[in-house]
Amino acid sequence: MLVDFRPHTRLRGSRPVDIGASVVPVLEALSEGAVDLDKVRLVADWVQYRENFRDVVDLRPILHTPAARGPAGPVPVPMGTREDDLEIAVDVRRSATLPLRELAADRLRRTGGHLALEDWGPGSDSCIWEFNALYWSALELWEKASGQGYEQALPGGESDARNVDAARDLIDELFAVWDRLTAASALPDELYVVELGVGNGNQAKVFLDTFRERDREHGGGYYRRLHYLMCDYSQHVLDLARETVGEHLDHVSAFALDAVRPLTALGFLQYKVFLVYVSNVYDNLPTDEVAQLGGRTYCVETRAYLPADAATDIASDLGIEVEDLPRLVHKLLRLGPTLLPEAVPDHVADVDSAVDFWRRTWAALRLEERYVPLAGLDTYTLSAPTVRADTETLLDGELLGPMLQSGADLRMHVSNGAVTSFVESLRLLHPYGTLVCHDLFVTDVGGYRTGFRGPGKYDGSVVNWVNGPLLAHVGRRHGFDVRYERFRHRSGGNIVTMTAQVGD
Repeated sequence: MLVDFRPHTRLRGSRPVDIGASVVPVLEALSEGAVDLDKVRLVADWVQYRENFRDVVDLRPILHTPAARGPAGPVPVPMGTREDDLEIAVDVRRSATLPLRELAADRLRRTGGHLALEDWGPGSDSCIWEFNALYWSALELWEKASGQGYEQALPGGESDARNVDAARDLIDELFAVWDRLTAASALPDELYVVELGVGNGNQAKVFLDTFRERDREHGGGYYRRLHYLMCDYSQHVLDLARETVGEHLDHVSAFALDAVRPLTALGFLQYKVFLVYVSNVYDNLPTDEVAQLGGRTYCVETRAYLPADAATDIASDLGIEVEDLPRLVHKLLRLGPTLLPEAVPDHVADVDSAVDFWRRTWAALRLEERYVPLAGLDTYTLSAPTVRADTETLLDGELLGPMLQSGADLRMHVSNGAVTSFVESLRLLHPYGTLVCHDLFVTDVGGYRTGFRGPGKYDGSVVNWVNGPLLAHVGRRHGFDVRYERFRHRSGGNIVTMTAQVGD
Protein backbone atom coordinates (compact mmCIF):
# COMPACT_ATOMS: atom_id res chain seq x y z
CA MET A 1 0.00 0.00 0.00
CA LEU A 2 1.10 3.54 -0.78
CA VAL A 3 -0.20 6.52 1.23
CA ASP A 4 0.12 9.98 -0.38
CA PHE A 5 -0.88 12.87 1.91
CA ARG A 6 -0.68 15.91 -0.35
CA PRO A 7 -1.79 18.93 1.74
CA HIS A 8 1.28 18.70 3.98
CA THR A 9 1.37 22.48 4.55
CA ARG A 10 -1.86 22.11 6.53
CA LEU A 11 -0.22 19.84 9.09
CA ARG A 12 1.13 22.96 10.83
CA GLY A 13 -0.24 26.35 11.75
CA SER A 14 -2.98 27.61 14.05
CA ARG A 15 -5.50 24.98 12.91
CA PRO A 16 -3.46 21.95 11.82
CA VAL A 17 -5.07 18.97 10.11
CA ASP A 18 -5.19 15.78 12.16
CA ILE A 19 -3.52 13.34 9.77
CA GLY A 20 -4.60 10.41 11.91
CA ALA A 21 -8.27 11.36 11.70
CA SER A 22 -7.92 11.86 7.93
CA VAL A 23 -6.14 8.61 7.08
CA VAL A 24 -6.48 6.00 9.84
CA PRO A 25 -10.28 5.48 9.51
CA VAL A 26 -9.85 4.76 5.81
CA LEU A 27 -7.03 2.31 6.52
CA GLU A 28 -9.28 0.55 9.03
CA ALA A 29 -12.04 0.27 6.44
CA LEU A 30 -9.57 -1.06 3.88
CA SER A 31 -8.22 -3.66 6.30
CA GLU A 32 -11.74 -5.02 6.80
CA GLY A 33 -12.56 -5.13 3.09
CA ALA A 34 -11.74 -7.61 0.36
CA VAL A 35 -9.29 -5.48 -1.62
CA ASP A 36 -5.66 -6.51 -2.10
CA LEU A 37 -3.87 -4.06 0.18
CA ASP A 38 -0.63 -4.59 -1.74
CA LYS A 39 -2.23 -2.96 -4.80
CA VAL A 40 -3.95 0.05 -3.22
CA ARG A 41 -3.00 3.71 -3.25
CA LEU A 42 -4.52 6.03 -0.61
CA VAL A 43 -4.47 9.70 -1.65
CA ALA A 44 -5.52 12.55 0.65
CA ASP A 45 -6.25 15.99 -0.85
CA TRP A 46 -7.62 19.26 0.47
CA VAL A 47 -10.35 20.08 -2.06
CA GLN A 48 -10.63 23.84 -1.57
CA TYR A 49 -13.64 24.32 -3.86
CA ARG A 50 -16.76 23.96 -1.74
CA GLU A 51 -18.65 23.07 -4.91
CA ASN A 52 -16.87 20.35 -6.86
CA PHE A 53 -17.34 17.03 -8.65
CA ARG A 54 -15.99 14.68 -5.97
CA ASP A 55 -17.42 12.72 -3.07
CA VAL A 56 -15.66 12.80 0.30
CA VAL A 57 -14.37 9.31 -0.50
CA ASP A 58 -13.87 8.25 -4.12
CA LEU A 59 -12.57 5.09 -5.77
CA ARG A 60 -10.47 5.25 -8.93
CA PRO A 61 -9.73 1.96 -10.71
CA ILE A 62 -6.24 1.67 -12.21
CA LEU A 63 -6.43 -0.32 -15.44
CA HIS A 64 -3.57 -2.47 -16.69
CA THR A 65 -4.58 -2.39 -20.36
CA PRO A 66 -6.00 0.39 -22.53
CA ALA A 67 -9.74 0.93 -22.72
CA ALA A 68 -11.65 -1.11 -25.30
CA ARG A 69 -11.88 1.83 -27.71
CA GLY A 70 -8.08 2.23 -27.74
CA PRO A 71 -5.34 0.05 -29.24
CA ALA A 72 -5.81 -3.66 -28.58
CA GLY A 73 -3.43 -5.64 -26.46
CA PRO A 74 -1.45 -4.96 -23.29
CA VAL A 75 0.85 -2.01 -22.82
CA PRO A 76 4.50 -2.91 -22.14
CA VAL A 77 5.31 -2.52 -18.45
CA PRO A 78 8.80 -1.30 -17.52
CA MET A 79 10.80 -3.20 -14.91
CA GLY A 80 10.16 -1.99 -11.38
CA THR A 81 6.72 -0.59 -12.13
CA ARG A 82 4.05 -0.76 -9.43
CA GLU A 83 0.99 -2.64 -10.64
CA ASP A 84 -1.67 -1.02 -8.44
CA ASP A 85 -5.34 -1.83 -8.97
CA LEU A 86 -7.10 0.91 -7.05
CA GLU A 87 -6.70 4.45 -5.77
CA ILE A 88 -8.92 5.55 -2.92
CA ALA A 89 -9.15 9.34 -2.56
CA VAL A 90 -10.17 11.33 0.52
CA ASP A 91 -11.12 15.00 0.73
CA VAL A 92 -9.47 16.06 3.98
CA ARG A 93 -11.41 19.33 4.18
CA ARG A 94 -14.84 17.66 4.28
CA SER A 95 -13.87 14.44 6.08
CA ALA A 96 -13.00 16.07 9.41
CA THR A 97 -16.62 16.27 10.60
CA LEU A 98 -17.94 13.05 9.05
CA PRO A 99 -17.86 9.35 10.05
CA LEU A 100 -15.01 8.65 7.65
CA ARG A 101 -14.58 4.96 8.44
CA GLU A 102 -18.23 4.22 7.69
CA LEU A 103 -18.13 6.35 4.53
CA ALA A 104 -15.07 4.51 3.26
CA ALA A 105 -16.48 1.08 4.10
CA ASP A 106 -19.75 1.90 2.34
CA ARG A 107 -17.89 3.19 -0.71
CA LEU A 108 -15.78 0.03 -0.90
CA ARG A 109 -18.91 -2.13 -0.77
CA ARG A 110 -20.89 -0.04 -3.24
CA THR A 111 -19.87 -0.67 -6.85
CA GLY A 112 -22.80 1.04 -8.57
CA GLY A 113 -26.19 2.61 -7.95
CA HIS A 114 -25.58 6.02 -9.47
CA LEU A 115 -26.83 7.21 -12.86
CA ALA A 116 -24.16 7.62 -15.53
CA LEU A 117 -24.78 10.47 -17.98
CA GLU A 118 -22.07 9.55 -20.48
CA ASP A 119 -19.46 6.94 -21.42
CA TRP A 120 -15.88 6.96 -20.17
CA GLY A 121 -13.53 9.33 -21.97
CA PRO A 122 -10.78 11.95 -21.50
CA GLY A 123 -11.76 14.81 -19.25
CA SER A 124 -11.92 17.35 -22.08
CA ASP A 125 -14.67 15.27 -23.74
CA SER A 126 -16.93 15.22 -20.68
CA CYS A 127 -20.38 16.77 -20.74
CA ILE A 128 -19.29 19.05 -17.88
CA TRP A 129 -17.89 21.28 -20.64
CA GLU A 130 -21.28 21.32 -22.35
CA PHE A 131 -22.70 22.52 -19.02
CA ASN A 132 -19.92 25.10 -18.93
CA ALA A 133 -20.81 26.34 -22.42
CA LEU A 134 -24.51 26.41 -21.51
CA TYR A 135 -23.74 28.59 -18.51
CA TRP A 136 -22.09 31.25 -20.66
CA SER A 137 -24.61 31.07 -23.49
CA ALA A 138 -27.62 31.30 -21.12
CA LEU A 139 -25.96 33.38 -18.43
CA GLU A 140 -28.82 35.87 -18.19
CA LEU A 141 -31.26 33.12 -17.19
CA TRP A 142 -28.85 31.66 -14.62
CA GLU A 143 -28.21 35.06 -13.06
CA LYS A 144 -31.94 35.75 -12.85
CA ALA A 145 -32.51 32.43 -11.05
CA SER A 146 -29.53 32.80 -8.70
CA GLY A 147 -30.13 36.46 -7.94
CA GLN A 148 -26.50 37.44 -8.45
CA GLY A 149 -24.09 38.28 -11.27
CA TYR A 150 -21.40 35.80 -12.19
CA GLU A 151 -18.58 38.03 -10.92
CA GLN A 152 -20.01 37.72 -7.40
CA ALA A 153 -19.08 34.02 -7.51
CA LEU A 154 -15.38 34.94 -7.82
CA PRO A 155 -13.23 35.13 -4.65
CA GLY A 156 -13.68 38.66 -3.36
CA GLY A 157 -16.65 39.22 -5.66
CA GLU A 158 -14.70 40.85 -8.50
CA SER A 159 -11.90 40.29 -10.99
CA ASP A 160 -8.38 41.64 -10.54
CA ALA A 161 -8.54 42.67 -14.20
CA ARG A 162 -10.27 45.97 -13.35
CA ASN A 163 -7.32 47.22 -11.27
CA VAL A 164 -6.47 50.78 -12.43
CA ASP A 165 -2.80 50.60 -11.43
CA ALA A 166 -2.37 47.39 -13.44
CA ALA A 167 -4.01 49.02 -16.47
CA ARG A 168 -1.75 52.08 -16.16
CA ASP A 169 1.41 49.95 -16.06
CA LEU A 170 0.29 47.97 -19.08
CA ILE A 171 -0.56 51.08 -21.09
CA ASP A 172 2.73 52.78 -20.24
CA GLU A 173 4.57 49.71 -21.52
CA LEU A 174 2.55 49.86 -24.75
CA PHE A 175 3.33 53.56 -25.19
CA ALA A 176 7.05 52.88 -24.73
CA VAL A 177 6.96 50.32 -27.55
CA TRP A 178 4.93 52.59 -29.81
CA ASP A 179 7.23 55.55 -29.15
CA ARG A 180 10.22 53.51 -30.31
CA LEU A 181 8.39 52.36 -33.44
CA THR A 182 7.24 55.93 -34.12
CA ALA A 183 10.83 57.14 -33.93
CA ALA A 184 11.74 54.51 -36.52
CA SER A 185 8.70 55.40 -38.70
CA ALA A 186 7.51 51.79 -38.23
CA LEU A 187 4.29 52.19 -36.22
CA PRO A 188 1.16 51.09 -38.15
CA ASP A 189 -1.72 53.53 -38.55
CA GLU A 190 -4.13 51.20 -36.73
CA LEU A 191 -3.26 50.02 -33.21
CA TYR A 192 -5.04 46.79 -32.24
CA VAL A 193 -5.72 45.48 -28.74
CA VAL A 194 -7.68 42.23 -28.22
CA GLU A 195 -9.33 41.16 -24.98
CA LEU A 196 -10.40 37.51 -24.71
CA GLY A 197 -13.12 36.92 -22.13
CA VAL A 198 -14.36 40.49 -21.79
CA GLY A 199 -16.89 39.69 -19.08
CA ASN A 200 -19.25 42.55 -18.26
CA GLY A 201 -16.85 45.10 -19.75
CA ASN A 202 -15.50 46.55 -16.52
CA GLN A 203 -11.92 45.66 -17.41
CA ALA A 204 -12.35 47.14 -20.90
CA LYS A 205 -13.74 50.36 -19.41
CA VAL A 206 -10.86 50.66 -16.95
CA PHE A 207 -8.37 50.09 -19.77
CA LEU A 208 -10.02 52.51 -22.20
CA ASP A 209 -10.57 55.26 -19.61
CA THR A 210 -6.99 54.99 -18.43
CA PHE A 211 -5.68 54.77 -22.01
CA ARG A 212 -7.46 58.01 -23.00
CA GLU A 213 -6.20 59.79 -19.88
CA ARG A 214 -2.60 58.65 -20.34
CA ASP A 215 -2.67 59.52 -24.03
CA ARG A 216 -3.75 63.09 -23.22
CA GLU A 217 -0.83 63.37 -20.80
CA HIS A 218 1.58 61.70 -23.21
CA GLY A 219 0.47 63.56 -26.34
CA GLY A 220 1.12 60.69 -28.71
CA GLY A 221 -2.30 60.74 -30.35
CA TYR A 222 -2.62 56.98 -29.87
CA TYR A 223 -6.22 56.97 -28.66
CA ARG A 224 -7.64 58.11 -32.01
CA ARG A 225 -5.81 55.20 -33.72
CA LEU A 226 -6.85 52.56 -31.17
CA HIS A 227 -9.03 49.58 -32.11
CA TYR A 228 -10.14 47.61 -29.04
CA LEU A 229 -11.68 44.21 -29.83
CA MET A 230 -13.83 42.73 -27.05
CA CYS A 231 -14.25 38.96 -27.44
CA ASP A 232 -16.40 36.57 -25.44
CA TYR A 233 -18.31 33.33 -25.84
CA SER A 234 -21.54 34.83 -24.53
CA GLN A 235 -23.51 37.33 -26.62
CA HIS A 236 -25.32 38.41 -23.43
CA VAL A 237 -21.97 39.26 -21.84
CA LEU A 238 -20.88 41.17 -24.96
CA ASP A 239 -24.11 43.18 -24.93
CA LEU A 240 -23.47 44.15 -21.30
CA ALA A 241 -19.86 45.02 -22.12
CA ARG A 242 -20.88 47.29 -24.99
CA GLU A 243 -23.14 49.22 -22.61
CA THR A 244 -20.31 49.51 -20.09
CA VAL A 245 -17.88 51.04 -22.62
CA GLY A 246 -20.52 53.16 -24.34
CA GLU A 247 -18.44 56.36 -24.44
CA HIS A 248 -15.65 54.53 -26.29
CA LEU A 249 -17.76 52.75 -28.90
CA ASP A 250 -16.03 54.50 -31.82
CA HIS A 251 -12.93 52.55 -30.85
CA VAL A 252 -14.54 49.23 -29.89
CA SER A 253 -15.68 46.13 -31.80
CA ALA A 254 -17.32 43.05 -30.28
CA PHE A 255 -16.80 39.45 -31.42
CA ALA A 256 -18.65 36.36 -30.18
CA LEU A 257 -16.12 33.53 -30.35
CA ASP A 258 -14.83 30.42 -28.63
CA ALA A 259 -11.70 31.39 -26.70
CA VAL A 260 -10.15 27.99 -27.53
CA ARG A 261 -9.80 29.02 -31.19
CA PRO A 262 -9.60 32.81 -31.52
CA LEU A 263 -8.21 32.62 -35.06
CA THR A 264 -11.58 31.48 -36.40
CA ALA A 265 -12.91 35.01 -35.92
CA LEU A 266 -9.71 37.05 -35.69
CA GLY A 267 -7.57 35.49 -38.42
CA PHE A 268 -7.57 38.77 -40.33
CA LEU A 269 -5.47 40.25 -37.50
CA GLN A 270 -2.54 37.81 -37.66
CA TYR A 271 0.72 39.58 -36.68
CA LYS A 272 -1.08 42.94 -36.21
CA VAL A 273 -2.13 42.94 -32.52
CA PHE A 274 0.06 44.76 -30.00
CA LEU A 275 -1.68 43.40 -26.92
CA VAL A 276 -3.71 40.25 -26.35
CA TYR A 277 -5.24 40.55 -22.89
CA VAL A 278 -6.72 37.50 -21.17
CA SER A 279 -8.16 37.38 -17.65
CA ASN A 280 -9.67 34.33 -15.92
CA VAL A 281 -10.32 32.52 -19.21
CA TYR A 282 -7.76 29.73 -19.47
CA ASP A 283 -8.94 28.17 -16.19
CA ASN A 284 -12.40 27.82 -17.74
CA LEU A 285 -11.35 25.87 -20.88
CA PRO A 286 -11.55 22.08 -21.41
CA THR A 287 -8.67 19.99 -20.13
CA ASP A 288 -7.53 16.42 -19.73
CA GLU A 289 -5.42 15.10 -16.89
CA VAL A 290 -2.48 12.70 -17.17
CA ALA A 291 -0.56 10.92 -14.44
CA GLN A 292 2.70 9.16 -13.76
CA LEU A 293 2.09 6.47 -11.14
CA GLY A 294 4.64 3.91 -10.07
CA GLY A 295 6.73 4.48 -13.19
CA ARG A 296 3.82 4.20 -15.63
CA THR A 297 1.96 6.89 -17.62
CA TYR A 298 -1.84 7.13 -17.56
CA CYS A 299 -4.63 9.23 -18.98
CA VAL A 300 -7.30 10.09 -16.41
CA GLU A 301 -10.66 9.16 -17.92
CA THR A 302 -13.87 10.52 -16.45
CA ARG A 303 -17.60 9.82 -16.56
CA ALA A 304 -20.25 12.25 -15.33
CA TYR A 305 -23.00 10.84 -13.13
CA LEU A 306 -25.80 11.77 -10.75
CA PRO A 307 -25.97 10.13 -7.30
CA ALA A 308 -28.90 7.74 -7.06
CA ASP A 309 -30.90 9.82 -4.57
CA ALA A 310 -30.52 13.03 -6.59
CA ALA A 311 -31.40 11.28 -9.85
CA THR A 312 -34.53 9.79 -8.30
CA ASP A 313 -35.69 13.14 -6.91
CA ILE A 314 -35.10 15.04 -10.17
CA ALA A 315 -36.75 12.37 -12.32
CA SER A 316 -39.75 12.17 -9.99
CA ASP A 317 -40.31 15.93 -10.13
CA LEU A 318 -40.13 15.83 -13.94
CA GLY A 319 -42.53 12.89 -14.13
CA ILE A 320 -40.11 10.59 -15.97
CA GLU A 321 -38.37 7.31 -15.23
CA VAL A 322 -34.84 7.55 -13.85
CA GLU A 323 -33.40 5.72 -16.88
CA ASP A 324 -34.85 8.46 -19.14
CA LEU A 325 -33.10 11.24 -17.27
CA PRO A 326 -29.76 11.14 -19.19
CA ARG A 327 -31.57 11.70 -22.49
CA LEU A 328 -33.37 14.71 -21.05
CA VAL A 329 -30.13 16.11 -19.64
CA HIS A 330 -28.46 15.91 -23.03
CA LYS A 331 -31.52 17.46 -24.66
CA LEU A 332 -31.16 20.36 -22.24
CA LEU A 333 -27.49 20.73 -23.18
CA ARG A 334 -28.32 20.62 -26.88
CA LEU A 335 -31.36 22.94 -26.92
CA GLY A 336 -30.85 25.13 -23.87
CA PRO A 337 -33.49 26.11 -21.30
CA THR A 338 -35.36 28.43 -23.67
CA LEU A 339 -36.25 25.73 -26.21
CA LEU A 340 -36.48 22.73 -23.87
CA PRO A 341 -40.13 23.42 -22.85
CA GLU A 342 -41.16 23.33 -26.51
CA ALA A 343 -39.46 19.95 -26.97
CA VAL A 344 -40.82 18.26 -23.81
CA PRO A 345 -43.87 20.30 -22.65
CA ASP A 346 -45.27 17.38 -20.65
CA HIS A 347 -42.23 17.37 -18.37
CA VAL A 348 -40.84 20.94 -18.48
CA ALA A 349 -43.66 23.48 -18.42
CA ASP A 350 -41.75 26.71 -19.01
CA VAL A 351 -38.34 28.37 -19.10
CA ASP A 352 -38.21 28.82 -15.32
CA SER A 353 -38.80 25.08 -14.88
CA ALA A 354 -36.06 24.34 -17.41
CA VAL A 355 -33.60 26.57 -15.53
CA ASP A 356 -34.52 24.88 -12.26
CA PHE A 357 -33.87 21.46 -13.85
CA TRP A 358 -30.53 22.73 -15.16
CA ARG A 359 -29.42 24.16 -11.81
CA ARG A 360 -30.47 21.09 -9.80
CA THR A 361 -28.70 18.75 -12.20
CA TRP A 362 -25.54 20.83 -12.12
CA ALA A 363 -25.51 20.98 -8.32
CA ALA A 364 -25.78 17.19 -8.07
CA LEU A 365 -23.34 16.38 -10.90
CA ARG A 366 -20.28 14.30 -10.00
CA LEU A 367 -17.37 12.72 -11.89
CA GLU A 368 -16.11 9.17 -11.71
CA GLU A 369 -12.44 8.74 -12.58
CA ARG A 370 -10.18 5.91 -13.68
CA TYR A 371 -6.58 5.62 -14.82
CA VAL A 372 -6.05 4.20 -18.32
CA PRO A 373 -2.44 3.40 -19.36
CA LEU A 374 -0.85 5.15 -22.32
CA ALA A 375 1.34 3.06 -24.60
CA GLY A 376 3.47 6.17 -25.15
CA LEU A 377 3.12 9.92 -24.93
CA ASP A 378 3.47 10.11 -28.71
CA THR A 379 0.06 8.42 -28.93
CA TYR A 380 -1.59 11.27 -27.02
CA THR A 381 -2.67 14.49 -28.76
CA LEU A 382 -2.00 17.45 -26.52
CA SER A 383 -3.73 20.25 -28.42
CA ALA A 384 -7.41 20.61 -29.19
CA PRO A 385 -8.26 18.93 -32.53
CA THR A 386 -9.17 22.24 -34.18
CA VAL A 387 -5.64 23.64 -33.94
CA ARG A 388 -4.12 24.53 -37.31
CA ALA A 389 -2.37 21.60 -38.98
CA ASP A 390 0.97 23.37 -39.29
CA THR A 391 1.26 23.71 -35.50
CA GLU A 392 -0.15 20.32 -34.56
CA THR A 393 3.17 18.51 -35.03
CA LEU A 394 4.62 20.63 -32.21
CA LEU A 395 1.81 19.81 -29.80
CA ASP A 396 1.88 16.08 -29.25
CA GLY A 397 2.08 14.36 -25.89
CA GLU A 398 5.86 14.06 -25.88
CA LEU A 399 5.97 17.66 -24.64
CA LEU A 400 4.64 16.30 -21.32
CA GLY A 401 7.57 13.94 -20.79
CA PRO A 402 9.94 16.28 -18.89
CA MET A 403 7.18 17.18 -16.44
CA LEU A 404 5.71 13.72 -15.89
CA GLN A 405 9.14 12.18 -15.41
CA SER A 406 10.46 14.89 -13.10
CA GLY A 407 10.45 12.82 -9.92
CA ALA A 408 7.83 11.23 -7.69
CA ASP A 409 4.32 10.26 -8.76
CA LEU A 410 2.44 13.10 -10.38
CA ARG A 411 -1.01 13.91 -11.69
CA MET A 412 -1.46 17.12 -13.67
CA HIS A 413 -3.70 19.03 -16.05
CA VAL A 414 -2.83 19.12 -19.72
CA SER A 415 -4.75 22.40 -20.21
CA ASN A 416 -5.62 21.38 -23.79
CA GLY A 417 -7.99 24.28 -24.40
CA ALA A 418 -5.60 26.81 -22.88
CA VAL A 419 -2.67 25.49 -24.92
CA THR A 420 -4.64 25.73 -28.17
CA SER A 421 -5.93 29.22 -27.34
CA PHE A 422 -2.45 30.34 -26.34
CA VAL A 423 -0.82 29.13 -29.57
CA GLU A 424 -3.48 30.73 -31.75
CA SER A 425 -3.26 33.98 -29.78
CA LEU A 426 0.50 34.11 -30.29
CA ARG A 427 -0.18 34.14 -34.02
CA LEU A 428 -2.15 37.35 -33.59
CA LEU A 429 0.77 39.25 -32.09
CA HIS A 430 2.75 41.91 -33.89
CA PRO A 431 6.53 41.21 -33.67
CA TYR A 432 6.60 43.78 -30.84
CA GLY A 433 3.33 42.59 -29.34
CA THR A 434 2.67 41.08 -25.90
CA LEU A 435 0.22 38.55 -24.48
CA VAL A 436 -0.76 39.23 -20.86
CA CYS A 437 -2.88 36.75 -18.92
CA HIS A 438 -4.11 36.89 -15.31
CA ASP A 439 -5.24 33.47 -14.14
CA LEU A 440 -4.85 30.53 -11.77
CA PHE A 441 -1.49 29.12 -12.85
CA VAL A 442 0.52 26.27 -11.39
CA THR A 443 3.99 27.73 -11.97
CA ASP A 444 6.02 24.76 -10.80
CA VAL A 445 5.39 21.08 -11.45
CA GLY A 446 5.74 20.43 -7.74
CA GLY A 447 2.53 22.39 -7.20
CA TYR A 448 0.61 19.41 -8.56
CA ARG A 449 2.11 17.18 -5.88
CA THR A 450 1.04 19.32 -2.95
CA GLY A 451 -2.49 20.50 -3.66
CA PHE A 452 -5.77 19.98 -5.46
CA ARG A 453 -5.99 22.07 -8.65
CA GLY A 454 -9.52 21.33 -9.88
CA PRO A 455 -11.95 20.72 -11.31
CA GLY A 456 -14.16 22.86 -9.15
CA LYS A 457 -17.45 24.63 -9.73
CA TYR A 458 -17.70 28.41 -9.91
CA ASP A 459 -21.43 29.05 -9.91
CA GLY A 460 -22.50 27.25 -13.13
CA SER A 461 -19.07 26.96 -14.73
CA VAL A 462 -15.96 24.77 -14.41
CA VAL A 463 -12.59 25.91 -13.07
CA ASN A 464 -9.18 24.20 -13.26
CA TRP A 465 -5.76 25.63 -12.52
CA VAL A 466 -3.64 26.04 -15.64
CA ASN A 467 -0.40 24.15 -16.30
CA GLY A 468 2.06 27.05 -16.38
CA PRO A 469 5.26 25.03 -17.07
CA LEU A 470 3.56 23.44 -20.07
CA LEU A 471 2.46 26.79 -21.54
CA ALA A 472 5.97 28.15 -21.03
CA HIS A 473 7.43 25.11 -22.81
CA VAL A 474 4.99 25.49 -25.70
CA GLY A 475 5.73 29.22 -25.89
CA ARG A 476 9.46 28.59 -26.17
CA ARG A 477 8.83 26.10 -28.97
CA HIS A 478 7.12 28.94 -30.84
CA GLY A 479 9.88 31.48 -30.19
CA PHE A 480 8.34 33.33 -27.23
CA ASP A 481 9.69 34.05 -23.77
CA VAL A 482 7.05 33.28 -21.13
CA ARG A 483 7.32 34.72 -17.62
CA TYR A 484 5.17 34.35 -14.49
CA GLU A 485 4.84 36.65 -11.51
CA ARG A 486 2.37 37.22 -8.71
CA PHE A 487 -0.26 39.82 -9.52
CA ARG A 488 1.52 43.03 -8.49
CA HIS A 489 -1.39 45.16 -7.40
CA ARG A 490 -3.07 43.06 -4.71
CA SER A 491 -1.56 41.16 -1.81
CA GLY A 492 -2.78 37.64 -1.19
CA GLY A 493 -4.92 35.66 -3.60
CA ASN A 494 -3.86 33.08 -6.13
CA ILE A 495 -3.87 35.12 -9.35
CA VAL A 496 -0.63 34.97 -11.34
CA THR A 497 0.30 37.14 -14.34
CA MET A 498 1.74 35.41 -17.41
CA THR A 499 3.54 37.52 -20.02
CA ALA A 500 4.60 36.21 -23.44
CA GLN A 501 6.78 38.16 -25.88
CA VAL A 502 8.99 37.24 -28.83
CA GLY A 503 12.33 36.06 -27.51
CA ASP A 504 15.61 37.83 -28.26
